[in-house]
Amino acid sequence: MEARGNDKVFAGSIPELYDTLLVPLIFAPYAVDMAARAARGTPKRVLEVAAGTGAVTRAMAHALSEATEIVATDLNPPMLDRAAAVGTTRPVTWQQADAQQLPFDDGSFDLVVCQFGVMFFPDRPKAFAEARRVLTPGGTLLFSVWDRIEDNDFANAVTRALAKRFPENPPMFLARTPHGHYDRAALQADARQGGFAAELACDVVTARSRADTARVVAMAYCQGTPVRGELEALGPTALDDATDACTDALAAQFGAGPVDGKLQALMFSVTA
Repeated sequence: MEARGNDKVFAGSIPELYDTLLVPLIFAPYAVDMAARAARGTPKRVLEVAAGTGAVTRAMAHALSEATEIVATDLNPPMLDRAAAVGTTRPVTWQQADAQQLPFDDGSFDLVVCQFGVMFFPDRPKAFAEARRVLTPGGTLLFSVWDRIEDNDFANAVTRALAKRFPENPPMFLARTPHGHYDRAALQADARQGGFAAELACDVVTARSRADTARVVAMAYCQGTPVRGELEALGPTALDDATDACTDALAAQFGAGPVDGKLQALMFSVTA
């Protein structure tokens, strides 16, 4: 599936809902994992691309040496504004930037990190080439993608509930973009085209997604992601109707709350 232009729109109320609901629901455990991987190489200067609202940035600020410089970037100013407003335990540099045209000199960083961002890049080989360009010789790129939607319980349940509620025009953002780019051979080909000669190392990492109620999960996915734009385009009541329908479906499958579901992602690393 190909990403659509509005799949990259994280504006309005989405950044706050994303950060308060979706980050603890699905991103937090992988942010800790990514920061631990980043710390293994004791980097001196780290660039994060597609930082979103700063989940990984905050984890790296805690895990990395205070002597390590962290530059966190994102294409969407509203997401970066939210990240900066929440802040970190120590200073980092926040900067708006396009991963496909990074405003940094060649060889500026010994580590580039991207958590769940490569799925949104219109030209993935170009983004990989930019990461390769700004890395020092022997530097490392760490990135992650979500595995197929069937291995991610809540996203799958929400997508199925939305398809049932809106059969003529089902919102498919979750399957199309976050969970639509897990093919390892395709990622390897894109990385090679971007200048990485080495094989991508890949770990399959499972985690648990937990929330106090099914309603929290429904709100996170329906209102804190670009699914919201798909729903709002279906009519003035569609967002509320969808949130209610997903709440009911999640409660039927996982209980009204607390709820617990499986997460699965692919963690990649490659050396420049």
